[in-house]
Amino acid sequence: MIMKLAGAALLAVFLAPAAHAETFEVKMLNEGAAGKMVFEPAFVAAAPGDTITFLPTDKGHNAATIKGMIPEGAKKFKSKLNKEFSVTLTEEGLYGIMCTPHYGLGMVALIQVGEATNLEAASAVKKRGKAKARFEPLFAQVQ
Repeated sequence: MIMKLAGAALLAVFLAPAAHAETFEVKMLNEGAAGKMVFEPAFVAAAPGDTITFLPTDKGHNAATIKGMIPEGAKKFKSKLNKEFSVTLTEEGLYGIMCTPHYGLGMVALIQVGEATNLEAASAVKKRGKAKARFEPLFAQVQ
């Protein structure tokens, strides 16, 4: 009986993090509350192990990490155009996200997973076009 209880307790400890993981949906839009070519929401505060699902609400968009704007040890990603894409983020830090065809038009997002361990490096990355202006209020939301 004691072995069964110990086994059940051990199983609960290992399954507890998975039970609390959340999934966030981010729409890829031609036009949204913040203007043209946007992710909504453009800022997500997540925990390690949470999943982000990018929804191609409008055609012609994808989601890709921005070079230099992901935490150390994290894997870069790039979805296909017009395809729903999910990624589970496990490394703490900031993830700069862009729509590859519309980066110059400012189609960017910022995901904070746990602590912003790479804030200085991510904010120092040179941003082009309207992306620079769109990132300013996103970095202001970092906790």
